Amino acid sequence: MKLTIITSLLALAFTASLNAQSVLRIRGSDTLGAKLVPQWAEGFKKQGGAVSFDIAAEGSSTAFTNLSAGTAEIGMSSRKVKDDERTFCKTKGVFLTEHEVAWDMIVVVTNSGNPISGLTKKQVAGIFTGQIKDWSEVGGTPGPISVYTRNTSSGTYKDWMTLAMKGKDYASGSQKMAGNEQIVSEVAGNKGGIGYVGLAYANGKGVKALPIDGAAPEPANVKGYPYSRPTFLYTNGAPEGKIKEFIDFCTGANGTKITQVVGFIPAK
Repeated sequence: MKLTIITSLLALAFTASLNAQSVLRIRGSDTLGAKLVPQWAEGFKKQGGAVSFDIAAEGSSTAFTNLSAGTAEIGMSSRKVKDDERTFCKTKGVFLTEHEVAWDMIVVVTNSGNPISGLTKKQVAGIFTGQIKDWSEVGGTPGPISVYTRNTSSGTYKDWMTLAMKGKDYASGSQKMAGNEQIVSEVAGNKGGIGYVGLAYANGKGVKALPIDGAAPEPANVKGYPYSRPTFLYTNGAPEGKIKEFIDFCTGANGTKITQVVGFIPAK
């Protein structure tokens, strides 16, 4: 009887281990997780990767809370990990390894009916900090500017403050959205709207992407565009097994093709 119980427990443990190896839980950035990572996952499976994926895109900060809690094998982030996040992970026995997987551009979008054809960096900073409140102040048709941003759990929310606003706070009336697609939807429905999205979302219906200081948000301009940034996957230590296979796929030849098709720029 005792032997039967032990055998059953061993079988259950083996099954649990097998299941853990066959499912990759990926948590974090909406910028990466809404389009690019799911496409990588499909490509990996088509190539023969014997694994299923559980992907949740709820903001870059959730990459590190999930990794530290052991509820993710891979974290997605559109920004570098913060020192306090890395330290907190260490207190939980999680030692982060960073993998740069693609470059992105944070693109300023307006309603497609807005006559504005471009902005300067100074104008962008003024709009998003609330110093510029009317389109007539930047050469547009008179009318109030409605600012749409990502929410505070988003890596893009933080990056935009650094890249475009010199660390200043957002305009008090700015409206926080959960993801890129929500920003596109709101700006498309508001003639006075303006927001920012990842490059892969900049051609959404009803919006147009604006050049900044004459630099168009196109892959060829990745080094010259003022709001370009790398994006990352994070793991607990050096990846092994299916985790390593998947990350190698993302940055390899087939993964790079997917990166370009989706609208990102390959890391290399």
